[in-house]
Amino acid sequence: MNKDKVEDLIPHRNPFLFVDRIISADKDTIVGLKKFDSSFYGFEGYFPEKKLVPGAILIESMAQCGGAGVKEAGLIQGDGLFVLASITSARFLAIVSPDDTVKMTIKNQRVTDKTIKQSGICEVNGKVVAEAEWLSVNAGGAQL
Repeated sequence: MNKDKVEDLIPHRNPFLFVDRIISADKDTIVGLKKFDSSFYGFEGYFPEKKLVPGAILIESMAQCGGAGVKEAGLIQGDGLFVLASITSARFLAIVSPDDTVKMTIKNQRVTDKTIKQSGICEVNGKVVAEAEWLSVNAGGAQL
């Protein structure tokens, strides 16, 4: 699935769309890709002397990948607007640099029409660079 299809599944758009492609999506696992090319706006102001992708953007990337994947897999019906409600854990193990392609592998822990609980890892060239667990809620009536 390419970026146009991802845009059909989630509301995010450039410069805040952090999924280029969904490789696979089923009830258990979602796999997606994001290349942070040298034009990524975050490289200009976040540690400009050592360009790297902020950890918060890596978590957002995983959450977007997971959101697109659950819709692609047919686990969520309709147009619910899911937003991050909590990040249970997060670890950053290595730097993501300009022109790195991040492979995200997301595990669905619980998916309902009101909540999505997931965990995931980001890898660059087979090396885990980040891992996190989060909860997203349907903001179409939910109080955060």
